[in-house]
Amino acid sequence: MTAHFESVQNAAMYPDAFDVAAPEIAVERDLWPRKQGVFVRNVPVSEGLALDEAAEEEPATAPVKTALRELGIGQFGFVPQWVKSASDAKLRSTKMVNARSETVTTSNNFRDAWLAGQRCIVPMMAFFEDDWRSGKAVPTRITRVDGKPMGVAGIWERWTKDGTEIISFTMLTVNANSHALLHRYQQNGNEKRMPVILGEGAYDAWLNTKAEKAREFMRAYSANLLTANPVEKK
Repeated sequence: MTAHFESVQNAAMYPDAFDVAAPEIAVERDLWPRKQGVFVRNVPVSEGLALDEAAEEEPATAPVKTALRELGIGQFGFVPQWVKSASDAKLRSTKMVNARSETVTTSNNFRDAWLAGQRCIVPMMAFFEDDWRSGKAVPTRITRVDGKPMGVAGIWERWTKDGTEIISFTMLTVNANSHALLHRYQQNGNEKRMPVILGEGAYDAWLNTKAEKAREFMRAYSANLLTANPVEKK
């Protein structure tokens, strides 16, 4: 399970890599379950309609707006609609930082958000996995070789009850048992998993495609494009 990642701290990278404005809040560098992070999504339908109506008043020569993206703010750790209380959400969300791509369409936890098209992209500079090959856990930082930010496929949800609202997100994962790099990490004897890292050219398609087509994005990222380095102890 990928439960720790490094957020994008360089504000210029958000518009350059994800076509959204930089976050207006301070985002912690290290994101763990239940911490507040950011994710890229299409503007929700109600907001999008308002923007479309405003666009109708613009001159005919104005550029046509395609799908509108925005930066959402929410906790890392999914809160499904069926959760009954905020205290229950707090307990369960730590176990829902990842959604398995093989079962996301049928899981009681994630199915509704998936079918509702609540897909998102989780911006990050790196994610962390433990290397157990020595018999001890060695935290390892995994990044793109070119140093650019990664956009990981995810889904988000808005949970409300008794006046409390929790916006949350999770990242999707695929099997990495045969991955040339990621098969080295996580505990021996367990299935190896890795986040679904999207190619930059796939961001629009991932956010806008129909649910039945979105499964086509569930594949491992090339090992040649990733590098892994042990985390230095301070």
